[in-house]
Amino acid sequence: MAFVEPVTLSSRGIALVPLSPAHEDGLRGAAADGELWTLRVTSVPEPRDTRAYIEHAMQLREAGSRFAFAVTDQATGEVLGSTSYHDIVPAVKRVEIGWTWYAKRCQRTHINTTCKLLLLTHAFETLQCNVVGWRTDNFNFASQNAIERLGAKKDGVIRGHALRRDGTVRDTVMYSVAAGEWPEIKAQLLYLLNKPRPPRE
Repeated sequence: MAFVEPVTLSSRGIALVPLSPAHEDGLRGAAADGELWTLRVTSVPEPRDTRAYIEHAMQLREAGSRFAFAVTDQATGEVLGSTSYHDIVPAVKRVEIGWTWYAKRCQRTHINTTCKLLLLTHAFETLQCNVVGWRTDNFNFASQNAIERLGAKKDGVIRGHALRRDGTVRDTVMYSVAAGEWPEIKAQLLYLLNKPRPPRE
């Protein structure tokens, strides 16, 4: 039995659905909103690579190291982006959250906070994880800020850790949340989701 079994997670109009070939067109459309594949610090697939992106994610699911979701509008099924559990280590009950991106129109909305609440709740309360981690490019300051707003602790920086899509070598910033910290972080996420949001300009 896999540590992360197929599951659909939903709340506040957002559903995280196991990524499948049926999401190819929707994923391509979400990436096109903002031409997100042009950003050198993200994992967004180029339009021509969308099918390969999904196939690779499914291969990693079969291997037990990554479980990818399509982020969808619960009412319409429209694909808004993607996110994953990855670097899954059942022996120590640890997962990381990453490969996360959203169509440009979905950024700076409740969607990312909702997705993190869903993933963290499932990780800590269903999978009984001891630790949930994140990693991001040292130049992806928006990602670092978003992770820190969740309340995750910065573990450190791994120098010369991975290749970017443009062939340069990146440093990787590591973050984590331990199980004992989860109740406070859950309360903060719920506060952020429930407080009035200013209208988008």
